[in-house]
Amino acid sequence: MSRSLRRGAIAALVLAAIVPLSACAAGNTPDTLEIKPDSAATSLGEHLKLNNIVVVTKADAIGDQTGPANVSVNIANNGTTPETLQSITLGEGSAATFTDVKGAPVTEIVIPAGGAVLVGGQGQPAAHVASAKVTVGGFAPVSFAFAKSGKVTAQAQVSPATGLFASYGPTVAPAPVTPTTSAPATASAPATAPASATASPSGAATAPASGAATAPAGTTPSGAASGTPATH
Repeated sequence: MSRSLRRGAIAALVLAAIVPLSACAAGNTPDTLEIKPDSAATSLGEHLKLNNIVVVTKADAIGDQTGPANVSVNIANNGTTPETLQSITLGEGSAATFTDVKGAPVTEIVIPAGGAVLVGGQGQPAAHVASAKVTVGGFAPVSFAFAKSGKVTAQAQVSPATGLFASYGPTVAPAPVTPTTSAPATASAPATAPASATASPSGAATAPASGAATAPAGTTPSGAASGTPATH
């Protein structure tokens, strides 16, 4: 092989080595590779597939904690008949309650034939656990019971409601507001009527007695003798 050919071959080998390294430096990051958390998955029978099983706690939950949590799972039914999810149990007997896409309570969730249902997230049916003892960042057993296919259990990761799971966490209902009872208004005393002249007893005479003289003093009474008495 001539010297020029050897130089060309060496250059090609160096270039081939540099390209993968530069690609790793530019693209092998969690953001560019869109790495997703390692979520649990399992199957039941020939037709049910349960993927992305996650227990989501409150956003500020850390370490060991006992409190509300949601269970999120994507259930696919490859069969020709519908299947019904009857219950979800988290940890040691903490049963979940179901709500539909509008947030109304329901007793079960139907998985249509040839379809899939995402439990959890906005605008989806949800599974709420009022109080569960879990470890954030660890794993917790989650059991699913179906009407036809039976029961299956998986170890699901426990994550706070942040990042990808921000919309999957439990919603804490606001504390009820106690209505304030205002004191009843004090009835005002009736106005005291001003003192009035004492009324005369009923039937008391208010006119001068009949026949009483009304002439002013010095007036000779009617019928009195007038003139000088006679002398004898």
